[in-house]
Amino acid sequence: YRRTRRLPQPECLRKPQLSTFFSGLFHNRAKIGVLLVTVLLVFYILVVAQRGWLLMMSDGLTAKAMGAAYFVLPAVGVWALVRELLFGVQTEKMARILADEGGLPVDDLPRTPAGRIVREAADAEFPRYQAEVEADPAQWRAWFRLSCAYDAAGDRKRARSSMRQAGKLFSASVQPSA
Repeated sequence: YRRTRRLPQPECLRKPQLSTFFSGLFHNRAKIGVLLVTVLLVFYILVVAQRGWLLMMSDGLTAKAMGAAYFVLPAVGVWALVRELLFGVQTEKMARILADEGGLPVDDLPRTPAGRIVREAADAEFPRYQAEVEADPAQWRAWFRLSCAYDAAGDRKRARSSMRQAGKLFSASVQPSA
């Protein structure tokens, strides 16, 4: 007998407060990891930008070209960092709304002794969430649940793509129409 339970939620999702990246930071290992990687990436960006500046100030034309190219790397790094942090904040916001509505998928799938979801069981549950999206493709909640189903089945690429689609629909639903 296995008790039905919901997917684990970060501590900050359970509190009735505005969710920011820093709420519940020290109670959530994933957020601590994100913070650590963010700090390391910012340090790397600063070092690369400093090296690019030094090359730009040198006399050789080749060194100046390399210095200019060095500024492209930090720009791409900043763009990727901001994009991923905003994706995480938006995903957390959607999860909080679904949790409040009782709409998060129930985590009752069987697991291996190591704690991983049995792939066949996840594949068997998948058509239910896929049908929900096919019935109403404009509903962000359905895309969110489909993303969870993809993730449970081990298809991270499609899970992320579905979550991005949910995010687009969510953003469109919260913005006032012009």
